[in-house]
Amino acid sequence: MSGTSEGPAPAADLDRVAVTESDAYASPRTEQLTTRKEPSAYHSVFTAAPLAMAVVDREGLVVSANSGFGELIDSPPDSLVGRFAADLVDLASDARTWHSYREVLRGREARLHCTRRLKHADGRTVWVEVTVSPLAAPDEGVLMSVTDISAHRELQGRLRHLQMHDPVTRLPNRTLFFERLTTALEAESYAETGTGRIGLCYLDLDGFKAINDTLGHRVGDRLLAAVAERLTRCADEAGYARASAPLVARLGGDEFALLVEDSTGTDQLADLAESVLEAIQAPFDLSGRRLSVSASIGVVERRAAGTTPTALMQAADTTLYWAKADGKSRWTLFDPERNAHRMTRQALASTLRPAIERGEFVLEYQPLVGMEDGRLHGVEALVRWNHPQFGLLTPNRFIGLAEEDGSIVPLGRWVLATACRQARRWQLDHPDEQPLFVSVNVAVRQVWDSDLVADVAEILAETGLAPHLLQLELTESAVMGSAGRPLQVLQALSDMGVGIAIDDFGTGYSNLAYLSRLPVSVLKLDGSFVRGFQYESDKEGTVPPNPADEVVVEAMIQLAHRLGLTVTAECVETSAQATRLRRIGCDTGQGWLYSRPVPPDRISDLRVPLHGASETVAGNS
Repeated sequence: MSGTSEGPAPAADLDRVAVTESDAYASPRTEQLTTRKEPSAYHSVFTAAPLAMAVVDREGLVVSANSGFGELIDSPPDSLVGRFAADLVDLASDARTWHSYREVLRGREARLHCTRRLKHADGRTVWVEVTVSPLAAPDEGVLMSVTDISAHRELQGRLRHLQMHDPVTRLPNRTLFFERLTTALEAESYAETGTGRIGLCYLDLDGFKAINDTLGHRVGDRLLAAVAERLTRCADEAGYARASAPLVARLGGDEFALLVEDSTGTDQLADLAESVLEAIQAPFDLSGRRLSVSASIGVVERRAAGTTPTALMQAADTTLYWAKADGKSRWTLFDPERNAHRMTRQALASTLRPAIERGEFVLEYQPLVGMEDGRLHGVEALVRWNHPQFGLLTPNRFIGLAEEDGSIVPLGRWVLATACRQARRWQLDHPDEQPLFVSVNVAVRQVWDSDLVADVAEILAETGLAPHLLQLELTESAVMGSAGRPLQVLQALSDMGVGIAIDDFGTGYSNLAYLSRLPVSVLKLDGSFVRGFQYESDKEGTVPPNPADEVVVEAMIQLAHRLGLTVTAECVETSAQATRLRRIGCDTGQGWLYSRPVPPDRISDLRVPLHGASETVAGNS
């Protein structure tokens, strides 16, 4: 028989030497070993014991072996005498074990305990535990005892299989998947062989919860098992003519993963994802019940070097989310740029509230200009985030985040107080001129999650700004159909003397009749209407605007005027737009024709008639 080890192959220069204190050969004495007597104190126990035992001298040679040892080694006990004990139980194939064994023989270590796998000549494998301990007298050598643990190992293997596999699908579970993934990412796994790359298809089933909820968990489990069979078939086909097939695992619920070690690139992963989608989309026939599901798949493929299991799974999870957000029933490849944008969004969201406390926000102001005289009547306050890492950020980068996490309430209060304070300062600096009103955007969450009426009253009192010089802007979708608290808040603010404006009018409900029941004073036309007023050029020359745009806007302005409302046009960029808007009765304009948003110290310079004012005045003279 021959012995094999779980450990690494022994060094080539490990000679089978009889171990003595001088480490010298003692083979000439081998013939004397057959006549050497066993210690009488051990004789009766040694020969009758069911435990496999052998007495080994200090040179590593078998002095005597009992019948149990012979049966386990599959050789007559007498034939083992004089042989190197290390060869019989494969101690020399592992450098660490071999060193410890030699130290026990020399008396420098008290005990050796190890596990070995032995192969018999007939191919049968036996797992054994080997223990080597010194005998009582120093010159008597050591006792080697060997225990057959094959049954125990088999039981351990079964238990491990149960622990590492999903009972529903019989696929590897999350624990075994991460064990394989971790091993695949270790440098020694790909340093000398393979492509040095790794790929992952991470998927879940679209609509599985509905099936589980309506048809029950038994049907759901049978569907999961059927999906597992198809995934395994896809993996086997993908592994054909390759070193190995992808590992298919169920990670939990309706989530599965296909791990591709030594991937050859994104094309291989894309082909695998396509085959999985096609396989799952085919209807399932479960005992006469026909079910259809689809899958969303996140695909990641990258170099194994520098990648961790956590990083790979985070990328896969993010990409799976993209696949679902993009419409489900598809696969999506990980995009580093898209992920960077997501990470930036998360970074902004996590630092929003502290940024408010640190005073990282500033206000810029954009003029609101009278269409008749071209003069500055008011300004809209626009918040900016002076981020220490990303620079000056416009509202579209963070207002949505602020509304999601509720930080819009303290941020909105700060914007309101700062804008009112600035408007009052302009008024005091220019006492002889018509005071400017300031328009401030208000989010719906500010109405619901704070006492907006009390906040406005307190800020006006603190700053000394007259209520009619403050205008609050809410989006059309937030105002239209308002009932209960929102309507009460708007009414209370209007009764206080604060102006209420509907921002981006024309993009939401457009329920004009409802305006008569709202305490609204201003409509701000969405820029999409105003952009239709400008002339465009093509290869043939100047293309006139669509007359229908002007008809629609004129009708909206006339109706607003009949309801006692004024109209502000957003995104006015050309003199032609301003002229046409003035002609059909628009009251106020806002846009780059007059000025981009500017710091507060620039507003005083804009009190003279702005760009386009001469055309305006001339048109009315």
